[in-house]
Amino acid sequence: MTREEKAQVVAELKEVIDRSTGMYFTDFEGMTVEQTTRLRNELRKAGLTYKVAKNTLIRRALDESGKLTDELRDALVNQTGVAFGFDDPVAPARILKDFIEKNQEKPSLKLAYLEGQTYPGKDLKKVAALPTKKDVMASIVGSLAAPMQGIVGVLGALQRDIVYLVDAIEKKKAEAGA
Repeated sequence: MTREEKAQVVAELKEVIDRSTGMYFTDFEGMTVEQTTRLRNELRKAGLTYKVAKNTLIRRALDESGKLTDELRDALVNQTGVAFGFDDPVAPARILKDFIEKNQEKPSLKLAYLEGQTYPGKDLKKVAALPTKKDVMASIVGSLAAPMQGIVGVLGALQRDIVYLVDAIEKKKAEAGA
């Protein structure tokens, strides 16, 4: 591989790393070409990306992105493939968990990196069980909407009470003036 080709691979990896909110570092040793192709296709169907590159090039791209940590550096051994999540950082975890269970523990997850936090490979099931970004947002909106609905109810009751009081005052005035 020429220096220019390496620079291009690093630039492409850096671009994907910069856009990603979740990265899953896998060891794909022992996987067949067919298994790797199926994994790529499953990830692609979900709008995700799977890249395989030399560890030195991945390390350089992570460093240029400012995301290289000691844990990531230590994970870059043997054969490495990286699954990238974008809108939902947990989406690759769900696909990898199912794929690994169906394929005799291949690939194995070395490490997950989600929005600045690292998780060891043994925590894949825990990471896959995290709620999606949409679920979290819906929960927040629901939490915010509940008090607002309460305020609307209080304001409606207050309006009814004011109308009742105004009617009562006008009725008293009418009786006093008659």
